[in-house]
Amino acid sequence: MEVFTLPPRYQAFLSRLDDDDCADIRNSEGAGAYFYGKNLLPERNETYAIAEDAPGCLLIGQDGDLGLFILPGSDDTVYALDLGALGTAPMQALAADIDAWLAQLGVQF
Repeated sequence: MEVFTLPPRYQAFLSRLDDDDCADIRNSEGAGAYFYGKNLLPERNETYAIAEDAPGCLLIGQDGDLGLFILPGSDDTVYALDLGALGTAPMQALAADIDAWLAQLGVQF
């Protein structure tokens, strides 16, 4: 797996997760996602061949087939893309950072 410099807000978010766990963070209507702990990030990114299909991106979680990404070495923007469309479609920016996206959903973590 590529070595990344993680954006500051994502680093802070990651520090709130258990290293080995996947956190299921959702609002009362069920909107949200599973987020990978630090030790799961390499395996999940390898499984979905992110380095080959979306170089420079880091898969940080997912909601079904929808992958959630950041661009390490860039700002804290959170992006989404169907995992089946990697490398063939542009990612959609969801929010300026992970906390802003969770706030849009009405979730505090």
